[in-house]
Amino acid sequence: MCGRYVSSRAPEDLVRLFHVTDWRPEEALEPSWNVAPTDDVWAVLERVPRTAGAEEPVRRQLRPLRWGLVPSWAKDVKTGARMINARMETVHEKPAFRRAFAKHRCLLPADGFYEWQQTRDPDTGRTRKQPYFVHPEDGRVMALAGLYAYWRDPAVRHDDDPAAWLTTCTIITTEATDAAGRIHPRMPLAIAPDHYDAWLDPRHQDPDGLRALLTPPADGRLDARPVSTAVNDVHHNGPGLLDDTAS
Repeated sequence: MCGRYVSSRAPEDLVRLFHVTDWRPEEALEPSWNVAPTDDVWAVLERVPRTAGAEEPVRRQLRPLRWGLVPSWAKDVKTGARMINARMETVHEKPAFRRAFAKHRCLLPADGFYEWQQTRDPDTGRTRKQPYFVHPEDGRVMALAGLYAYWRDPAVRHDDDPAAWLTTCTIITTEATDAAGRIHPRMPLAIAPDHYDAWLDPRHQDPDGLRALLTPPADGRLDARPVSTAVNDVHHNGPGLLDDTAS
């Protein structure tokens, strides 16, 4: 699974890297070295404006979404805490994800992600979870493959009230390989830059064609190193979490 990751790039950099045409500076998120489920995260997506004319193209947006997908039919937002990941093997079939996979795909920019490995202290014999930071060897940003969904809060009376709608997301995962596979059996999938347009295009709805776009982050060229156990607490944040404990 992917349960924590790092997203420290400035929104201005993400706008440039992903060729975004529509974003609101007032929605800017703070950089995070400990992104956790239910946090707001940056997402790149394409939507047709509601007021758009027939000839107006889709706009590529950079938007903050809540991590943990809440399907439109969910009774409450608590459902999202259990849906931070969607398995690549079944994402096109599961009721919670198949509509989003067909129409609501996004990219979730990340510097890298955390996985944990059970280790045993040679002195005490006790086991503990050692966090590892898994990231591209070349330091480039990863475009994690994501899905998003709109959820209508039944407690809010009017549709035009901003509080009536919540937009949430999830990360698609697969069996882990290379550096990540030595630590945890699952890992997030990513989209290569050449495939951003096809993945984000809401008119592209062929399941087999879409699944073919999913690849390991950085084409599998990943590095994994042990980092501070402070990351185990979601309340801890800052670049110090990436300190290499093996050095």
